[in-house]
Amino acid sequence: MTTAPHTRRLPLLAADSVDVPFTIHGGQEAISRDTRWAEHSHPTHELLWSERGASTASVDGRVWSVTPSIGLWIPAGVPHSGFTPAGLLLRAAHFSPARIEAPVAVPAAMDITPLLRLLLDRLITEELGERSRAVTEAMILDVLVRSPHELPLPLPEHPLLAPIVEAERSSPAQTLSLEQWARRLGVSSRTVTRAFESSTGMSFRTWTATARAQRALSLLSGDLLVEDVARRLGYRSTSAFSAAFRQATGLTPSQYRRRLPQTAPTDERAARGPLGSAHAES
Repeated sequence: MTTAPHTRRLPLLAADSVDVPFTIHGGQEAISRDTRWAEHSHPTHELLWSERGASTASVDGRVWSVTPSIGLWIPAGVPHSGFTPAGLLLRAAHFSPARIEAPVAVPAAMDITPLLRLLLDRLITEELGERSRAVTEAMILDVLVRSPHELPLPLPEHPLLAPIVEAERSSPAQTLSLEQWARRLGVSSRTVTRAFESSTGMSFRTWTATARAQRALSLLSGDLLVEDVARRLGYRSTSAFSAAFRQATGLTPSQYRRRLPQTAPTDERAARGPLGSAHAES
């Protein structure tokens, strides 16, 4: 019997509506069960990433992958929701809008480089003095940059496309073509194409390729072999999957995996919730 995901609810707070006593505050949480985060917003800028596993976040009608090497920057006051699977080590850093100049003004994927990860780890797991904290925070802001490998997936609102969206989410190995979907939906291929372009700004082919690449980011962040990931996503060969993944992300599956951390920190002092002191869960 499948257990329904747990729902976490947090308040909707406007940017800078709470006077936070920090420049950057970080934390992490080991997610013990599948968890959906209801729509909420923070008075602080938020950087989300994971130390193991991958999650998703929904912002402004687009779904983003959050992985150990590609994080997500969410500006203060921007409503967002998300899903974190059981077993994921979720990490977050909150940045005071009053004390920093935001590196980007819109939701954006951010490169979690080895250096940035090391600095964030230090902020989360060590008890730093005032000078050491200030130096660490300054270095974090200096190396925090937007990733060229972001894969935001717009969710089409056109009712005709709902079965396609559901199939990509629940059965990604089911690789129906545009023509096959048109026949199943009882419309022309051109009608499906127009619906995708008007709802997402993407063609059917680009949207499905992006959806599978986003799912691949999640699967590659775990322990599956590349050929197993390819099979789960319905590719006929590992080489075909690798080519599609590279076209969508600019990286081969092996290159993406080399960007992942080899081990996760185990310091129990860092087990506090990822939302920090910006606000409490409601």
